[in-house]
Amino acid sequence: MMLQFYKMTGAGNDFVMIDNRDLSLSELLTRDNIAALCDRRFGIGADGLIAVEPAQGQGDVRMRYYNSDGGEAEMCGNGARCFTAFVEFLTDGQLRDMHFETIAGLVRGTVNDDDSVTIQLTTPKDLKLNALPADDVIPAPVHFLNTGVPHAVAYLPSVDDIDIRKMGAYLRYHKAFAPAGTNANFATVLSPQHLKLRTYERGVEDETLACGTGMTATALLHALLTDAPSPISLDVAGGDTLSVGFKRVGATEFRDVTLTGPALIVFRGEVIL
Repeated sequence: MMLQFYKMTGAGNDFVMIDNRDLSLSELLTRDNIAALCDRRFGIGADGLIAVEPAQGQGDVRMRYYNSDGGEAEMCGNGARCFTAFVEFLTDGQLRDMHFETIAGLVRGTVNDDDSVTIQLTTPKDLKLNALPADDVIPAPVHFLNTGVPHAVAYLPSVDDIDIRKMGAYLRYHKAFAPAGTNANFATVLSPQHLKLRTYERGVEDETLACGTGMTATALLHALLTDAPSPISLDVAGGDTLSVGFKRVGATEFRDVTLTGPALIVFRGEVIL
C-alpha cells in the first residue's frame, strides 16, 4: 500500500508526519512499520513519527507520537510544535491556535504571526534535585524533571567535547530511573538566561539535534538552581536557538510553561508499505 507522508523538522528534530484524521491508516502504524519508516538507511529517516487523529475528549485533535524504534511515547516538545504547524497546514490555516490531546495531557499549540510555533506544555512533575551525585562518568550532579516525558539534566563547564553516547546511555539506563528509563541532557551556562544543550533521547538511543521537552526541563531546572528569570534561550545541536517561558509558583513549581521555535515542512512523498 502507498502511504502519503510529510517530512518536518523542528530545530533539527525531524519527524515523519501522517494525516490519519479518518483513522484509515491505523492498521499500518505498527511498531515494525514505524521503525522501518524512521530508519535513516532503509526508510525515510526520522527521530520519530507523528500521526494526526481525531480528538477523543476536550482537544481539537489528537497527537500520537512514536519514537524511531516504533514505541509510542507520552509526548515530544519539538514534535508538538511540528504537529501544530502540520495541523495548521492541513486545515488551510483554520486552526492556528489549538488544543490537542497527548498521552501526557492536553497541550496548547499556536502558530505565531512570524510562523514560529509556541506550545504550552503540561505541568512539570516528579522534580528531583541532586537525583544522582557526580561520579566518574558524569562529573556533575544530575537533576530530574518530567516535562511530559522524563529528563535527567547535568550542567557541565562545556558540552562541546563530551562523549554523549557514553554519558547519555549511562543515565538513560541508570537504575535510579528504572524501569522506564530517562532522556539525558547536558548543558553549559553561557549567561544567566542563555544555555547550550545537547540531548541523548530515549527511544532514539542516540543524540538528537534538538529535544523540546529536554530544553524545557533544562531551562526550568536552571531557573530553580540559579533563580534565572523567564525567558531562557537554549542553543541546540541543530544550530537553532529556542526559547522557554514560564511563571514561577512558589519555590519549586511552574505554570504557563511554553516552548517557542521554528517548525518547517521539508518535503512530502509516498512510500510503499
